[in-house]
Amino acid sequence: METSIAAALGASVIGVATAEHSEEVEESDTPGAPSVKGDLKRFSTTAFGAEVTGPFVFEDGGLLYSLQHPSEENPEPFNRAGVGYFSGFQFDFDGDNDDFTEVSTPQTKDEQSVVRSGNGEYVLLGQGRESINGGTERLGVTQTPDGTDITTDEFAGTQYGDAATNPDCNQFVATNDEGTEGYLFTNWENSPGNVSRIPITQSEDGEWEADLDNAINLANTEPLRDLGGMRINCYGNLTPWNTMVSSEENYAHPRVSFTHTVGDIVEAGSGEGMIGACQFWNRPNPSEIQDTIDEYYGDDSWSVQGYWALTGVEFLAYYLGAEPVDQADDETNDVTPIGGVYPNPYRYGYHVDFREPAADVPEPIKYYVMGRASWEAPDFLGDERTVYGCSDGDSKGIYKFVADESIPSYDDPMDLEGTLYAPKITNDEASVADSGERNSPADVNLEIEWIELGHASNAEIERWIATYDDVTQVHYLETHAETDWRDDLEAALEEADRAVVENGNQSYVTNEEIVEWAEQWEESGPRGVDEDLRKVPFLETRAAAKEIGASIEFNKAEGVDSVDGAGPGDFVYFGISEFNDDMADDTGDIQMDRVDGGVVYRGELELDYNVSTLEPVIVGPDFTDSPADADDALRNVDNVYVMDDGRVLCCEDGFGGPARSYPNDGLYVYQPNVLVDVEWVTVGLDDTASADLTASFLPAGVSGGEVSVTVSDTEVASIADVSFSDELTVTESSVAEDGSAATLRFADVGQNLQPGATNVVLASLELAAEATGTTELAVEIHSMDDEDGDAIDAEARSGTIVTGPPAIDCEGTPTDPDGDGRYEDVNGDGEVDGEDVDALFENLDSENVRENEEAYDFNENGRVDYDDVVSLSEESD
Repeated sequence: METSIAAALGASVIGVATAEHSEEVEESDTPGAPSVKGDLKRFSTTAFGAEVTGPFVFEDGGLLYSLQHPSEENPEPFNRAGVGYFSGFQFDFDGDNDDFTEVSTPQTKDEQSVVRSGNGEYVLLGQGRESINGGTERLGVTQTPDGTDITTDEFAGTQYGDAATNPDCNQFVATNDEGTEGYLFTNWENSPGNVSRIPITQSEDGEWEADLDNAINLANTEPLRDLGGMRINCYGNLTPWNTMVSSEENYAHPRVSFTHTVGDIVEAGSGEGMIGACQFWNRPNPSEIQDTIDEYYGDDSWSVQGYWALTGVEFLAYYLGAEPVDQADDETNDVTPIGGVYPNPYRYGYHVDFREPAADVPEPIKYYVMGRASWEAPDFLGDERTVYGCSDGDSKGIYKFVADESIPSYDDPMDLEGTLYAPKITNDEASVADSGERNSPADVNLEIEWIELGHASNAEIERWIATYDDVTQVHYLETHAETDWRDDLEAALEEADRAVVENGNQSYVTNEEIVEWAEQWEESGPRGVDEDLRKVPFLETRAAAKEIGASIEFNKAEGVDSVDGAGPGDFVYFGISEFNDDMADDTGDIQMDRVDGGVVYRGELELDYNVSTLEPVIVGPDFTDSPADADDALRNVDNVYVMDDGRVLCCEDGFGGPARSYPNDGLYVYQPNVLVDVEWVTVGLDDTASADLTASFLPAGVSGGEVSVTVSDTEVASIADVSFSDELTVTESSVAEDGSAATLRFADVGQNLQPGATNVVLASLELAAEATGTTELAVEIHSMDDEDGDAIDAEARSGTIVTGPPAIDCEGTPTDPDGDGRYEDVNGDGEVDGEDVDALFENLDSENVRENEEAYDFNENGRVDYDDVVSLSEESD
């Protein structure tokens, strides 16, 4: 959720991103907006003023979501934020949207003021500010160390969202095998941030009950307060190890506004026109900086990106135990600085894992290694090492993290270490076409190369962060102003503000450090920078990524998810709420037609859990479209949630926008087209490997079909044979003499392939390696019919064969993880580590190594020698 100041105070508006950005391309009638590859059906509309957030589907198919900041003018109980489920409804998990009735659009005031659905009744389990924990707390409300509720009723100052009005992510952690008892974890998107834990149980008749008397606010527990607390907890994820991860959407982290870089500021000798909100974090009354900049600079003023998210920073200080000062946001404001205790900005903007979720007090772990951003959501994949994350807001990024080992395998989570990556969009089609015309995002895949930013451990980064723990608002004045603030506070504050604009905030990571890091990164690579600069990409992730040319252009990246336990061949879905501003301007790697209604992309996981292509599957409406086009289209996607049957819940965050005939947000269910796919495989020379041909998302089953598979380069690999699944009893295949292609015909006479099946193996192709290299396996669907005899609207997807040198006294076939033609993964276990170094050393004189010198020539001197062992060791460190 990205909002304006009005929304931060409880009213919902369209994201501030478009409103803040001054360099916009004129609205156009974009081809393919709106459009869907598959089926999209509206399940629910929410009450007036509210977003749809925090969807969760129970094991039995039951659904819940949050009622976030509804209008107080709605009738009870829809006039107050809360979390509710749909009584009397369960999804069938058969991949077909025929298990619910589409709800109509809300056209009357009565329809617009309540939560509606075609099936089931929305029943609230708990509402913000209800009494919990034996009456010692209120649901969603953070407290000071002495137990005082942190609200505007108790303290002067600004607050990001009225306390307990913004419930977002929900994750249920079951405590019994039946999945009928457990804890509901809910994010509260405020500052200070919060996560509540509510015990809930399901009765024999399928209804859920909440035990609010034993619910707790995790923000008010000592382990979390010791971490500095949280702010703006948005969406999250349920990990493969069954814990709730909450993401901090710290919008105040931009160091530079929109498309600018830190290098631009250093080159200009001033941040005037470019500086972002984070530089004013420890300013007295920081959220007033925009009005102050307007006053100081007049017509030369600029939009300080993220300034509005500095609301609530003072309250975060009170949460940590600071003595209150009168920093009320009104004409009598007193900007007396907060001293003694003040939040460290580098402690916010992370994914927070709640280990031991059923303990009296769960253990919170902040994943500093995954980067610092305005995180909307993470997606923890089935390898337990790879995590994708979306940073919400204008000119932001999507990021990837890969742990060295399985994340839960670290006995101490602070020992977790791994590599952080930023994206680079590489395809020309994503920019302005040669003709000078823009392409539609509906027609263009985004090709991604992931750029390594750095490698570190959680403990290392925490030590870097801790060096800034003692910085307060007093330091802002005493570091940047010559006038003693005790003598003339107003003069000292203006001097400090102007000095920070000119040279940056000297109390935190400096502009010069970021530029120096980038220069060393370019010269020596991400692991060759000076030790004291390794902190830069982890503490200033967005600024660092921009500085080295990553594509930090995504606007409101608000959703990322995949099926639980996702692995190679599964999809990761990314929701981009608005395709405009930096994605539709005249600079950068992405320059396409704008679609203010947003785009949902999906990327297929490769063998190494990488995503290299984002394919648009849902395109929202233009805001110039008529209600006839926009009323039933997905507009401004927020959270996305992939169900076990491959369908995707898509939530909206576009309240009050144009185009539609009604103002309410809704929840849609996306049913993908049937996919026929062949998996990626690795095969060693003088060997064969099997690649499965699968069909996914078969809501109506399959009666039969004809499919062909072609090898693009038969000098690299060939098809040797075809075998069919035992469930298909009537089959026929033919393989070309040169192994370049195979044609498969099959019929499910026994109706063994049930409707709703996913990832069904139709056949297996035996592939032979001819030479080292990579080639594509292209799939073509000639015909496919469902069990009713109707033609299936199926999409064909290609696979890849990677052929490498034969195994060298190891079980696995060597692989080339980075695609440079050298096979660092010598033992073929999917990792590059000391075991590969040992395997190469022990087999250096073997025939399989000597006959494949190019594969193991890591020092690039034209031969295999002991220095290649040393070079591989350096790469594996």
